[in-house]
Amino acid sequence: MKRMAVFMKRAISMPRTEIALSSQPHPLYSLVCTPAPPFTCFQARHLAAKQGKAPAGKGKKFNPKPTKMEKQEKHEVEIKQRMTVSELAQAMNKDIDHVYEALLNTDVDIDDLEPDDYLEDKWIKEVVKRSGMKYKYTRLAEVKVRENKDVQRQPPADPAVLVSRPPVVTIMGHVDHGKTTLLDSLRKTQVAASEAGGITQHIGAFLVQLPSGERITFLDTPGHAAFTAIRARGAMVTDIIILVVAADDGVMNQTIESIQHAKKAKVPIILAVNKCDKPQADPARVKQQLLAHDIVCEEYGGDVQAIHISALKGDNLVELTEATVTLAEVLELKADPSGLVEGTVIESRTDKGKGPVTTAVIQRGTIRRGSTLVAGKTWAKVRFLFDENGLSMGEAGPSAAVQIVGWKELPSAGEEILEVESEQRAREVVEWRAYAGDQERLRDEQRAIEAKQREHQESYQRERESTAHLSWKQRKAAMYRAHKHRMAHRPSERADSEQLSVPLIVKGDVDGSVEAILSILATYNAHDQCQLDIVHFGVGDITENDITMAETFSGIIYGFNVGASKPVEQMATKKSVPVKLHKVIYKLIDDLKEELSSKLPPAIEENVIGEASVLAVFSVTVGKKKVPVAGCRVQKGQLDKKLKFRLTRGQDVLWEGSLTALKHHKDDVQSVKTGMECGLSLDSDVEFKPGDEIVCYEETEVEQTISWDPGF
Repeated sequence: MKRMAVFMKRAISMPRTEIALSSQPHPLYSLVCTPAPPFTCFQARHLAAKQGKAPAGKGKKFNPKPTKMEKQEKHEVEIKQRMTVSELAQAMNKDIDHVYEALLNTDVDIDDLEPDDYLEDKWIKEVVKRSGMKYKYTRLAEVKVRENKDVQRQPPADPAVLVSRPPVVTIMGHVDHGKTTLLDSLRKTQVAASEAGGITQHIGAFLVQLPSGERITFLDTPGHAAFTAIRARGAMVTDIIILVVAADDGVMNQTIESIQHAKKAKVPIILAVNKCDKPQADPARVKQQLLAHDIVCEEYGGDVQAIHISALKGDNLVELTEATVTLAEVLELKADPSGLVEGTVIESRTDKGKGPVTTAVIQRGTIRRGSTLVAGKTWAKVRFLFDENGLSMGEAGPSAAVQIVGWKELPSAGEEILEVESEQRAREVVEWRAYAGDQERLRDEQRAIEAKQREHQESYQRERESTAHLSWKQRKAAMYRAHKHRMAHRPSERADSEQLSVPLIVKGDVDGSVEAILSILATYNAHDQCQLDIVHFGVGDITENDITMAETFSGIIYGFNVGASKPVEQMATKKSVPVKLHKVIYKLIDDLKEELSSKLPPAIEENVIGEASVLAVFSVTVGKKKVPVAGCRVQKGQLDKKLKFRLTRGQDVLWEGSLTALKHHKDDVQSVKTGMECGLSLDSDVEFKPGDEIVCYEETEVEQTISWDPGF
């Protein structure tokens, strides 16, 4: 057996010719090869390994290499029962017409099949198979509902634990009607003198101790048109509104707006008719004007107290405070000083030494150092409390206006402040609110997508209705012809836009100021002239990050009541980044309007200098060429050879350009005046006719102004 194995090995390696020509075959040759014609004995498959069998000496299963076709995995389509044509096309990520093509040569009547029609289960599978895909039935997803970890306000307190609290009074009215001056007189300070342009730029919250011992928390809101949201926020956290109206000016826009805020918040009003010391003051006219807005004073049979005051001279301020205290007693204002804290963020800002700081009005409970608070999507471990004068406080009870330091991030003005038991609970609340916000945003995006899909579906349906009388193939050919020009002009790459734009970065001192500026910018409606892009906005001084961002976007930084350190200014100068700082909001908006206008190209204005009529037409020879010449008389103004000309016939413009010659009699002249006759030739071959008009005009460049009107 051993020899036989050696021979077989040798026979296998022997050339075929050598075996075939051998005259004396070995006795064992017949054991190796079966009788066959020459050159065929080694066509046996002793070298081929059978598929799925392991080669000799191997214990592992033999896996042949897959073919190229086997490497390509089929796309898997999730299907379900009762699918429409459009749903199936969407699941396959194909066009609806692809489904129609797949249903060709089947029992389905394609011409009567609409995108909203349901397909039978067998045809759904058939379409998937014919498309070279495989299908699987979709599973109903199990939606895991996340537990709500939010914190809510406490139930109403037991009346037995309620104690009296100072009223929160908001002073509202039109700009420059004396709101801040009134507050100055009440607390004997000079806030108005320090305000830019005499305009309150954000809410001021102050606790005023009256000579009688009564305490009142005052909120001074801005009267400017830009601060609507801030006034609304002041009305929603207040108990009483003092409506200040100037006796010499009467009811104005922001006066009406303040009344609307008070009605919406269902807050009682005390009317303070200011500037009654002026000669032109007419308090009676003010009260009559207010009748049109359902503000009926007591002397007209209503319930609104009206006090005639002079905030500048301090006249009748005692009567105003007594009226406020009396109304507060009638309202029986009480709160629970124990339990968890509840309040409202009035303003928020970033302080260089303290970090995020909020001004808040406490509505329930007593806030202390170490309290854990939640507001919006951030939380705070209270590190310090300060009053309106910047003095440190140990605690603050209901109706107190207090500055809170210790926020992880800056909460938005108007957010509700709620106290929680621990930092862990605060993190849970913030995480839940962030999650809920994300879910709401996803729902909004889904609704927008569905609306867009419905719009496309309706557009497609209208297009289908216009070709409903055609067969499926004719309809597809018609749609191809209709959209052929779009495909031909489809750019391979997105071209750079030539639209003018002003990238903007806005920084403000407090959250309310930034909110007011953004609300004004939201009214921008001149995007066709120049695009206004708000790249970034925030609270606090100008930083190096702002400069870097402005350089990246080639933008401008506008700061409102903020500053920029010397290194930041030097960085801005080095990188050629414009930084514009303002303390009055309407000056900032005027500056922005000028900046937008400067981006616009100059407009071309046409001024007519003279007009002439063609009386006769003749030609002159210049060299070897005949040049047509028009004999004209100047009817108005003058014709100046160095300016531009236009030839008109009736309503048609035949030519625009320059003159090659202008002659009076036989002399070349520079200009021809009214009543004179002249001959002129043009820089183009144009046939003149008697009665044609020649207009001489000049073009001048005029700077354009942005059409945006912010309302002030």
